Amino acid sequence: MKHDFDVLVIGGGHAGAEAAQAAYRLGVRVCLVTHSFSKIGEMSCNPAIGGLGKGHLVREIDALDGVMGRVADRSGIQFRLLNRSKGPAVQGPRTQTDRKLYREAMQGEFSNRPDLEIIEGEVSEFIFSKGVVSGAVLLDGSRIVSKSVVLTAGTFLRGVVHIGDRAIPAGRMGDKPAAKLGEFIDSLGLPLGRLKTGTPPRLNGKTIDWSVLELQEADPDPTFFSFLTSELAAKQVSCGITYTNEITHKIIRENIGRSAMYGGNISGVGPRYCPSIEDKVVRFEEKPRHQVFLEPESLSDYVIYPNGISTSLPEDVQHSYVRSIAGLEKVEILQPGYAIEYDYVDPRALGEALNVRDIPGLYFAGQINGTTGYEEAAAQGLIAGLNAALAASGRGPFILDRADGYIGVMIDDLTTNGVIEPYRMFTSRAEYRLSARADNADQRLTPMGIELGCVGSERQDVFAKKSEALSKWLGELKSRHISPNDASKSGIDLSQDGVKRSAYDLLSYPNVSMEQICDLWPDLGMPTEIEFDVVCDARYSRYVERQAADIEALRKDRARRIPEGLDYASIDGLSNELKKKLTSIRPEDLGRASRIDGMTPSALTLILAQIRKSEYRKAL
Repeated sequence: MKHDFDVLVIGGGHAGAEAAQAAYRLGVRVCLVTHSFSKIGEMSCNPAIGGLGKGHLVREIDALDGVMGRVADRSGIQFRLLNRSKGPAVQGPRTQTDRKLYREAMQGEFSNRPDLEIIEGEVSEFIFSKGVVSGAVLLDGSRIVSKSVVLTAGTFLRGVVHIGDRAIPAGRMGDKPAAKLGEFIDSLGLPLGRLKTGTPPRLNGKTIDWSVLELQEADPDPTFFSFLTSELAAKQVSCGITYTNEITHKIIRENIGRSAMYGGNISGVGPRYCPSIEDKVVRFEEKPRHQVFLEPESLSDYVIYPNGISTSLPEDVQHSYVRSIAGLEKVEILQPGYAIEYDYVDPRALGEALNVRDIPGLYFAGQINGTTGYEEAAAQGLIAGLNAALAASGRGPFILDRADGYIGVMIDDLTTNGVIEPYRMFTSRAEYRLSARADNADQRLTPMGIELGCVGSERQDVFAKKSEALSKWLGELKSRHISPNDASKSGIDLSQDGVKRSAYDLLSYPNVSMEQICDLWPDLGMPTEIEFDVVCDARYSRYVERQAADIEALRKDRARRIPEGLDYASIDGLSNELKKKLTSIRPEDLGRASRIDGMTPSALTLILAQIRKSEYRKAL
């Protein structure tokens, strides 16, 4: 049997679903190959979307009309805005999701898609035509011919599940790995490595003593992911909070040699920022306890996800240490926790369009590129799917750089620096986070998506109305002025310099609220749905203007030559690790320095300042 398509997407996880949907929105014929349609939208680990940095990614996916944001909104059962006490630039929307509702909502996105076909099967190898990937062969011998191929293998490439000394070939618990495809990828000569991630045991919520636990409730004013969402779709629930203790840690220490990780059964590197409970006990031995969030997986069952105690210890040890935790003394474990080890490809083999540089027609997205997390996978799937469709249509690539947003930051980090551990997005990775905020993702990216052709009519209409309202009310604020003297009479403390300020200028001060502005101009009458965006625009206006200049300057300065013999050891603020690497590598320019593993934008700024000092001294 033979099928012909423009874009073939392999894998129905978060990256694959987003890639297929993105390619479809560009009007090409798409085929998604997955083991089972019923597993599309499956949340293999924590049933949650968003968080710090990750929430930004989901907003940007949504701004380009991707599906993750609105699917998360339809299935969210506990919306919370992280870092609420801090500024919008570093706040992170997050929701605990109903695993069943999420899966159903994601699968619903694939209904009524005449040019998006789903084939249940397993890919064993690629088809090549004159050195270009032009399709794939399934295990049953079926051939799928396409102009571009997007591989989103997740943890399935030669995946192995570890529970103590048991090693089970699997892509995740209960699903067989992609062994044949893993061998074929290896035969292509790509730079491969092994990574690992883990998951905690699942608990029966009916056997938990909730009366002794702290409870964390949902926010009363939910912050949604999609710019199209206006109201809750599901009942909101609370999560429980408990803690490990010295007895828990003693049990783990006494059995540490039976852990798959510490027993030497796993060679892959795990995520530093989401360590197993074994890692926490060993690496932070001075800590008497670790927090555990007990998160409901669905409104329709009693399964609880204990966030914070992922493990690869044997089942009997898991029972012992879990039952030593307050509230869990009689808990029933429904599924043991496990670690999973899998192949990944060094993402430095990819271009900025997530194309494999040495294999035309092939794109990679998701955990195969060394990332961890649904959000990182979906964002890569979006970009890979768009670019695969553009290539199939004979159009140039769609590239987001670091100044465009978090997706650009992630792809640049991956393709420039590679990974030594599973990559996770944080707000600290984005040097332009004051301008690339979660609240303005639509203003930054939706116009690009409209021009590209991947944004549907509904979002275009919503965006046009919002943009018109923003323009109107920002103009209104900029047209109203007040003297410092009159402002002080209303409780707004300004420098008494005689210079009148606009209402917009006043809002740029952190201690001035919209309520005070409305007291000064009672006839303003700004609608509440636009107020937050207007305040954010004003609050960050000065910084955004300054950052725009920094962006332009940094782009120019990346070509700046570094004087031979520059003394890195004398640069205050550089980490000792970077000082050693720079002294050893001796990069010729800032562009090459920027690609050194562990280099940060702030460190580049310090090096640039040192170059300028050196040039100034020579000029004297």
